[in-house]
Amino acid sequence: MIDWGAISAEISLAVGIPFKIARITAQDGGCINRSYRVGNLGGLHYFVKLNHADKLPMFAAEMNSLRELAASDTIRVPQPITCGVCSAHSFLVLEYLELNDHGDEALLGTQLAQLHLTHSSRFGWHQDNTIGATTQRNNWSGNWIVFWREHRLGYQLELAKYQGLTDKLQPLGEQLLSRLDKFFVGYHPAPSLLHGDLWSGNHGYAADGTPVLFDPAPYYGDRETDLAMTELFGGFNSRFYAAYRAGYPLHPGYESRRDLYNLYHILNHANLFGGNYPQQAVQMMQRLLRHLD
Repeated sequence: MIDWGAISAEISLAVGIPFKIARITAQDGGCINRSYRVGNLGGLHYFVKLNHADKLPMFAAEMNSLRELAASDTIRVPQPITCGVCSAHSFLVLEYLELNDHGDEALLGTQLAQLHLTHSSRFGWHQDNTIGATTQRNNWSGNWIVFWREHRLGYQLELAKYQGLTDKLQPLGEQLLSRLDKFFVGYHPAPSLLHGDLWSGNHGYAADGTPVLFDPAPYYGDRETDLAMTELFGGFNSRFYAAYRAGYPLHPGYESRRDLYNLYHILNHANLFGGNYPQQAVQMMQRLLRHLD
């Protein structure tokens, strides 16, 4: 049973005014968490995510992730309110926003470019977070190729091996990791602040058309990784890409690295969901290796 009274008390403490949950409406929150819109009799609402109690570190990382993006002052994200544990559940409370599927796509491109112009001196982040339900390791590194080899593709391949995905996947993965530097000849990416999980389901628009990003998995890395993921499942139009390129032009070699960056997400899907994703990962690695021949 969910202890809504305890969650009400935590929200009251966080916002500094009494808040008693009087209305609870289930929301579409994906396959990882249960999500709800909660409101009081005065018409104030919040968005609440719930999971098992041991998932509190995931929610704490998401709070810090949203704060990191908000601090860039470039693009709107839901304001994090509080997180904690009550009874058998961990919870995360966010600002509730009414979002639409359509809005100012060009502004989204412009603001994403501005987010990516937020730079660090190193690649990584100050804590690990999650990509889907998988731990995303963000150990600081001064070398992008090393970071991508060890903490992105290499880590996903380790998880795949543990799950028994060892047929073509592992030997192809080893070949690719050994030749990773070939994709970066003449290209030296800056450590940009990334959303980290930028598929179409993780953005929306406020009533006035203002873009909103949510469910981030941020770190400082090559901005091409965010752009690549926008192309993986679709959902972003030409106005978005034109505005992004006008705000922060892409390197001419982007297309040669797009599959390399999306391979990380396909491997993660293979590890989380199985299905056809392992075969898709094999096909991507074969294409990438042919590109180097």
